[in-house]
Amino acid sequence: MAHDDLQRPSLGFLLHDVARLLRKQFEQNARVLGMTRAQWQVLAYLRFYEGIRQGALAEILELEPISLSRVVDKLEAAELVERRPDPKDRRSKRLFLLPGAETVLKQLKSISETLKRDALTGVTPEEEETMLRVLQIMRANVTCGSSEERADEKSKETVKAG
Repeated sequence: MAHDDLQRPSLGFLLHDVARLLRKQFEQNARVLGMTRAQWQVLAYLRFYEGIRQGALAEILELEPISLSRVVDKLEAAELVERRPDPKDRRSKRLFLLPGAETVLKQLKSISETLKRDALTGVTPEEEETMLRVLQIMRANVTCGSSEERADEKSKETVKAG
């Protein structure tokens, strides 16, 4: 292994470290709004997955269901989120944003945009676009599993079709 390889941080290290630093800065800025990380994450995900089952959101956020329940309790008390019974499964609850969440989400978006602008200082729009495209490809690759797993799935599909 070349000495330069030891000096240069790995892709995994850089991705993790940049995400950690961005999250830390965002948390500090969001505290002004009285929001914890778990609270703003719930609001942000509900913006994209409104009506999601509470259990499914717990899985996405990698939280224990009881922990998410406590966060949602606080968001309900603040009149930002509402639980509704799942029409297909009365034991499940679905989560919805209330009108008051829109103001908070706009403030969180402003914090996010400022942080993004600061983080991308010195990066051209073309470089940013390339970075986003590469990260999306990587996410899709990781989501789909390894190349061997994808090849196994394709061969199974071929056998089923034939």
